[in-house]
Amino acid sequence: MATDQPVIYLTFDDGPVPGPTEFVVDELNRYQAKATFFCIGDNIQKHPEVFNKIIKSGHLVGNHTFNHLKGWSTPLEKYLQNVELCEGVINRQLADDRELQSSLVGKRYFRPPYGRITFKQIKALKDNHQIVMWDVLTHDYSKNISRSSCLAGSIKAARPGSIVVFHDSLKANRNLTYVLPKFLEHFSKLGFQFKSLPLLNRES
Repeated sequence: MATDQPVIYLTFDDGPVPGPTEFVVDELNRYQAKATFFCIGDNIQKHPEVFNKIIKSGHLVGNHTFNHLKGWSTPLEKYLQNVELCEGVINRQLADDRELQSSLVGKRYFRPPYGRITFKQIKALKDNHQIVMWDVLTHDYSKNISRSSCLAGSIKAARPGSIVVFHDSLKANRNLTYVLPKFLEHFSKLGFQFKSLPLLNRES
C-alpha cells in the first residue's frame, strides 16, 4: 500500500480456528491493532463463535474460498462456486448485524489460497472482489524455519505500507505464538500503527 506513514497492514489467512485465531485477536487487542482476516468458509461454518470474535473486535474479513482451493489446478466454474460458497457463509454470519452489514457493503477482499490464481479466475472475480496479495510472507506455517528466523525475517522485510501475511492455523501455531507478539511489540515501539485494509465500495 502506497504510504509515507508508519502503518502496517496485518493479514491472517486460513482461520477461523479455535486457539490460534483467538490468540491472534487477543494479541491484537493488546496493541489496539486492527487486521484483515482471510477466512475459509468451511472454518467459519464449523466455528461461528470464533468468527464472531473477529467481527466483534472490529477487524475486517475477506474471502479465502470455502475449501482452500488452489486456483492453478481448479477449473474456473468450480473455483467460482467455491468462492461464492464462502461468500454466502460470510454474509449469513453478518446478517444479524445491520450496522456491520452497511459498513461492509461493496466489494469483498479476496485472497487466493497459496497466492495461485489464473487470469480467467481474476477476470471472473474482479467485479465483486478486490484481489489482494502481500509483500511480506512470514513463513510461519513452515516446519523448516525456526521461530527466531521467522521473526527476524518478518521484521527485516516489513516497511511502511507493507501487507504482512500470518496464518491463524494449527499448522502455523508454533511460530505464530512466538513471532506475532514480538512483531507487534517491535513495530509499536517504532511508532507504527496496525490497520485493517481500507473498506471498499462497488466502484473500487
